[in-house]
Amino acid sequence: MPNITFNHIHRDGQVILETMEYKHFHDADFLSRYDSNLITWKSMPSIGLFKEIEDTLRNFHLQKNQKHLKFIFPPNEKINNEIHTYLSANNYSIGFLELYSIHPKNFNANKNETVRVQFVTEKNIEDFLHLQYDEDLQFGESYAKEKQKYLRSQHMVDNVHYIITYNQSKPIGSVIVFEKEDTAEIDNLFVEDSNQRKGIGSALQQFVMDHFHNKTIILVADGEGTPREMYQRQNYRLEGFQYEALKVEE
Repeated sequence: MPNITFNHIHRDGQVILETMEYKHFHDADFLSRYDSNLITWKSMPSIGLFKEIEDTLRNFHLQKNQKHLKFIFPPNEKINNEIHTYLSANNYSIGFLELYSIHPKNFNANKNETVRVQFVTEKNIEDFLHLQYDEDLQFGESYAKEKQKYLRSQHMVDNVHYIITYNQSKPIGSVIVFEKEDTAEIDNLFVEDSNQRKGIGSALQQFVMDHFHNKTIILVADGEGTPREMYQRQNYRLEGFQYEALKVEE
């Protein structure tokens, strides 16, 4: 099993600037997606450098009518006190992500055996898109529409796989897999609220384990969310953590 780091994680957007200290990601086709338009730090910045790059990112985003600022800090490092104090005083939300991996043979979960799980094809892509659209409306209609364009374009990429599950003929859950040479990344695992806690998510994961059995399966979970507890029970292994800060300016 390869040594898994955050470098294995798929990130959308293009690197439009890279320095010794950071990378600037930007996606001109999906401006409202925070995770595609941000700064990732290679090393923990000084407070002076952080403020300088914060202004640079703000000015760049204002030109694109983007109202957010997002920064991802180096893996496995806590934000130092000076920057943490500044972020808190300036209305940033601070969180952290955890990186998990598992070999498919070690996956252990009580999955729902009555649902039908399959890859998304041109025949059922609309089912997948409708499911995603309804879920994304909570983030606003503009975001949901932009996401539809993104999903249609990604579906044409060879190493991107959409998976959907049905209860009889009704789509109730989905997941996206980004396949690389040694890994398959589970992303955007989603089950309708009315079908939560019924083993649907486990059935989707088992499908991934079965079809990518020669890969290391990886995923990123909110370090403060409940799904991480499920992944731990399912025998995923914690590989690291990473702090992030987000501010939406009106």
